[in-house]
Amino acid sequence: MTEVLARTTPGTATGTAPQPTGPHDILEASGLPHGGGGVQPGHDPRLSNEALAPLKKQTWTSYNFFAFWMSDVHSVGGYVTAGSLFALGLASWQVLIALVVGIIIVYFFANLVAKPSQVTGVPYPVISRAVFGVVGANIPAIIRGLIAVAWYGIQTYLASAALVVVALKLWPSLGPIADVNQYGFVGLSLLGWIAFGILWVVQALVFWRGMEAIRKFIDFCGPAVYVVMIALAVYLVSEAGWENIDLNLGSIAFEGWDAVPVMLGAIALVVSYFSGPMLNFGDFSRYGKSYAAVKKGNFLGLPINFLFFSVLTVVCAAATVPVFGELLTDPIQTVARIDNVYAIVLGAATFATATVGINIVANFVAPAFDFSNVAPQKISWRMGGMIAAAGSVLITPWNLYSSPEVIHYTLDTLGAFIGPLFGVLIADYYLVRKQVVHVPDLYTMNPAGRYWYKHGFNPNAIIATATGAVLAASTVFIPALQGAASFAWFIGCGIGLAVYVVAEKVSPQLNTTGIAPDGGDAPVVSVTAAR
Repeated sequence: MTEVLARTTPGTATGTAPQPTGPHDILEASGLPHGGGGVQPGHDPRLSNEALAPLKKQTWTSYNFFAFWMSDVHSVGGYVTAGSLFALGLASWQVLIALVVGIIIVYFFANLVAKPSQVTGVPYPVISRAVFGVVGANIPAIIRGLIAVAWYGIQTYLASAALVVVALKLWPSLGPIADVNQYGFVGLSLLGWIAFGILWVVQALVFWRGMEAIRKFIDFCGPAVYVVMIALAVYLVSEAGWENIDLNLGSIAFEGWDAVPVMLGAIALVVSYFSGPMLNFGDFSRYGKSYAAVKKGNFLGLPINFLFFSVLTVVCAAATVPVFGELLTDPIQTVARIDNVYAIVLGAATFATATVGINIVANFVAPAFDFSNVAPQKISWRMGGMIAAAGSVLITPWNLYSSPEVIHYTLDTLGAFIGPLFGVLIADYYLVRKQVVHVPDLYTMNPAGRYWYKHGFNPNAIIATATGAVLAASTVFIPALQGAASFAWFIGCGIGLAVYVVAEKVSPQLNTTGIAPDGGDAPVVSVTAAR
């Protein structure tokens, strides 16, 4: 049972923990995209603004979280990542098993990371202060923010590919400017740049309207893709004939026990794909009306939804062989082969819209909170998101997702840095602090605060994260260790968790006296007593 100590919001007594009421009216009369948080008099301005303060209201239902995960799963990136598993040499049924097992692991971990933010009403970078220190929390915030920048660019590029397909079908004369060899810059054609720029602007406009607009947008995106996916599957199966669909698509075809290590690598790849939104899921679970609502939405959106989507993905991919004469694992390329302009436009537009949806929630919102956490009074929620948008262009994301091999390399690298952050957070909240959070101490630079540690940094968390990241990344960059690269997230997570738990036992860092609820120097309650 989580204890939230001294969470003060309008209408609650100082020093008491209000019960979650349930998301919320972020867009108030001002229209500002802030978090609807209640900034308290005791909050240090260097640590708080309306986006980072505990929420006044929590109103998201299970459907909102269901729709969140639908948008995440139903993106072009999700389809392409699932399709890339065929390049490992697995049969379709093996790919399906790997996808389902991987998503069950994601479901379990998403529930773990959701709870601390849901019960306190604070986003991921703020809850990280309890682990890394009120200043040290900028370390995971910046790492997660930079990773979001990479993913933002990748997803924008994948969605823009849909616009290129539509443009070429409607106006074939644009062919020359779609040729990167004739009109290209840093690996992308002129038409590709135009499509990328259009989606870049559209996403920024949706984000600018705030979290409530984002919630409504993703509520629509996920279900819309299902309509197109089901229609696409029916079309491909009817064209191919079920008897002509061969589910053994792997070029190597592993059998028996030989397939196990390959399938384990595929499972790890699935977890790595979702590791970003999974880590900062607290940015969204904080809006849940209850933890039970969050878990129910996660269950519907992950195991149940992902199973159905995976079946559709596998069937569609398998059917492309008899219909088009080759295996297509990109939904945009699949739709582009259909001899119907209206079907192409509808399908490509829907996939692009869904990809925009998850890109905004997973890769715009995360850095918006993360970068704002670094300097709350100088970097607003909006500015944090726009920093990510600008950075996404500079990394030339089309070069990070250009082939199955590059996709796996990219996911392994990102997972190596995300894993330790996850492991340390979970270790601190569940194993070390026993689910006790002192909210006022998350917003004070007072050395008497519990989360001040040493000059605002918790050395145990920093050492554990660095150790996990270095060892996990070594499996990606050192040739002799690359056989374990697919498990970089798990390696980093496990090592970070273990090192942190041991370090806290050997040299505990927490100040157990803390500050008074009003920001004074008097103790509020000891952790031992709180339990």
